[in-house]
Amino acid sequence: MVRLVPQSTRFERFAKALAAALFGQLSGSWRRRSALMLALLLGFYAGNNVTAYLLWRMPGGRPAMVLATVLILELIVRLRGRWVRGTPQLAWMLLDNLRIGLVYAVILDAFKLGT
Repeated sequence: MVRLVPQSTRFERFAKALAAALFGQLSGSWRRRSALMLALLLGFYAGNNVTAYLLWRMPGGRPAMVLATVLILELIVRLRGRWVRGTPQLAWMLLDNLRIGLVYAVILDAFKLGT
């Protein structure tokens, strides 16, 4: 039986781009995959520590800490958008995973507290 090659339609290109965006981090060597997973988990750990320990010690309390965190994360996103064209290098992907883990931890903590 001969396998037919899908035509290069707009939907086919969209499906390939979506799969690459969603599962692109799962490709590559085991060192790359494990480094990306560790960055995600370290970002989550850092997010938990930011909300648990540093939040109460920063002058200005919760609003100042949240503002500083949002400004730093927005700066990282803006810099990545300006400097990286095409496929990002491993360092930028690690930084993205740290950012995603940190944001996830802060949002999860907000849901736990009901705020």
